Amino acid sequence: MAKRAYGHLGVGQGTALLVGAVLGPGMLVLPHLAAAAAGPASVLAWAGLLALSVPVALTFAALGGRYPDGGGVASFVGLAFGRHASAVTGWWFFGAVPIGTVAGALVGGQYVEACLGLDATLAACLILAAAFAANAAGLRTSGRLQLGLVVLLVALLAAAVISAAPHADPANFTPFAPYGFAGVVSAAGVLMFAFVGWEAASHLSAEFATGSRGLLRATVVTLIVIAVLYVGVSVTSVAVLGAGMPGVPLMAMLETGIGPAARPVTGVAAVLLTFGAVNTYLAGAARLGAALARDGALPGWFARGGEPGGTPYRSLGLLAVLSVPVVVLAVDVDLLMRATSACLAAVTVAGVAAAVRMLPAGRHRTTAVIGTGMAVVALAFCGVYLVVPAGLALVAWVVMRARMRR
Repeated sequence: MAKRAYGHLGVGQGTALLVGAVLGPGMLVLPHLAAAAAGPASVLAWAGLLALSVPVALTFAALGGRYPDGGGVASFVGLAFGRHASAVTGWWFFGAVPIGTVAGALVGGQYVEACLGLDATLAACLILAAAFAANAAGLRTSGRLQLGLVVLLVALLAAAVISAAPHADPANFTPFAPYGFAGVVSAAGVLMFAFVGWEAASHLSAEFATGSRGLLRATVVTLIVIAVLYVGVSVTSVAVLGAGMPGVPLMAMLETGIGPAARPVTGVAAVLLTFGAVNTYLAGAARLGAALARDGALPGWFARGGEPGGTPYRSLGLLAVLSVPVVVLAVDVDLLMRATSACLAAVTVAGVAAAVRMLPAGRHRTTAVIGTGMAVVALAFCGVYLVVPAGLALVAWVVMRARMRR
């Protein structure tokens, strides 16, 4: 039997990649949205989703260790449940990207308006246009730049927490749960946006110099980093700003701790972070669209350019067309993030359910079973927004049936 070849990633580099997959510019606004839904009790939603992350993250790490050449969640779902299930899962992710990238761009736009005075919607459109243009030119931000943006976001969150913490007021935690348990559930629905990305672990195993052991260590370190950051931001934002915090909470926290000088720095950082995230998601989704077309889950016309080294202009154009009505008709960030969260939560459920079927009996399968149960509960928290992944599943089914008839 040939000896398996390993990659070059160390635990530190792998951790940075995983942190970048989970952490995103949504953190610039999610503390405000969660507090608006649940008041100070939003910290319970943060804690509950952190608990969910443990079995889900470890399950995807186990999948990556056992199937190091896997092509993502849709690939695992296809192996476990067949190509129709794979197509639906792919559509959930592909369909979430126009919604989520517009949401991310609007988050950056809100910070630009608050910090630099430019209209938020105009700033969001400029960020989107720049990202689509970069992808159309065949450009993708380099891995080093993406890691740099991750470091920037971590530094921004840490600086906001550390500088603002001395100004905490315990009175901001009363009343603790003004909207009851329903408010906590509502907060969890939008916070799902900050807890997706663990599936990235499933295709990193082959890149680690120590194989699956390196992936597991990086996953554990990432869980610790994410837990510290999320707990720090959620508790400190409420303690310092109260449940009625502004829509740009990180800027408000930095201004509280550092002063007015934080305003322009935060605005520029928000633009960089948002562009990096939007650019990366568009690059990945455009290639996913080409792959879906190749496999019959999209019209075959969109497959062109999906080969290695190519630029999937047609798939990228489809994403641009789908993004326009999202910008025009639904500019509410809370609505867009909840719809995106519902789609990506459905992807997570499909992935951990596939792991239950594919992993051998033992602690990994037990972890997958626990993760599936918790992921289903989290999916239920998305409530009425589940109509979005349901609609995308119907579209995938119709397209597949039409292709089969031909």
